[in-house]
Amino acid sequence: MPIEFHEVSDGLRRIAISGRLDIPGTDEIAIRFAALSAAANLRIVLDLTGVSFLGSIGIRSIIVNAKAVQQRGGRMVLLVGDNVAVSETLHATGLGSLIPILSDNAAAEAAALA
Repeated sequence: MPIEFHEVSDGLRRIAISGRLDIPGTDEIAIRFAALSAAANLRIVLDLTGVSFLGSIGIRSIIVNAKAVQQRGGRMVLLVGDNVAVSETLHATGLGSLIPILSDNAAAEAAALA
């Protein structure tokens, strides 16, 4: 399961996950996802536009890493683009009250830096 990152600017990192965030997929990226989220004061846009399935274990991984980022003085936002299945799953769980969920890349970057 692919997980990639790109330094957008100093302190802003884009992490892109694609594939299935089910048990096997989440287990496969867990260590790298945590490592990419580990820096102090880091702002992260988590790009979920390439995720084809988002299970409860994947949601848990997102929450755990977002909380860790926040505890280090950073912020994580979720970019869903036009991925309706992922967007509906996230909104149905109420995750938007904890982590901003955005469909536009520029808005996601601005929200991460806010």
